[in-house]
Amino acid sequence: MKLLKKVTKKQTNQAGHLLQQLATMPAKLFQGAFRQQYGAVCFRYIGRGDEIEILVITTRESRRWVIPKGWPMKKKKPYRAAAIEAWQEAGVRGHTRKKPVGRYTYLKWLDDGDVAPCIVDLFQIEVKSVSDDFKERGERVLAWVSPDEAARRVREIELKSILVEFKPQGPRQAEPARPGGRKSA
Repeated sequence: MKLLKKVTKKQTNQAGHLLQQLATMPAKLFQGAFRQQYGAVCFRYIGRGDEIEILVITTRESRRWVIPKGWPMKKKKPYRAAAIEAWQEAGVRGHTRKKPVGRYTYLKWLDDGDVAPCIVDLFQIEVKSVSDDFKERGERVLAWVSPDEAARRVREIELKSILVEFKPQGPRQAEPARPGGRKSA
């Protein structure tokens, strides 16, 4: 007897959104595989409680709100690639979880005008430092916002769901020690 895999409502919604996009470009359904990307859900705690803010950034050209993400990097594990993208695009560093906290799909417009369907595996980064000196400084706008506001700002439906429901995985990381051995307040 063949068992049928139960499809959840969430899986149906995720597939439906991408199919709606692809329906406007049916040739994309038959041209190769999805391309892989890695993204970072960068967050920080507000005070000593459990409330968080999520970092959203604008794209360089269209100024849409997104999260830091990019292509795989040679000799870098996926979570490291996500951390590097967060540093280059937003100047943030912190504790990166090695396992993805989610994934979403979208259509990426390439420089040559073509469109590529992409899958983005997301890694959480509990941000511990923010720099004003990073590779894409001045090319993007950065905003620290509530999970609800982050979800309102991004366009991709699946990413909206991930952001609005985001809860940090694992224990809160200790604050970095200040010079002299004291923790920062």
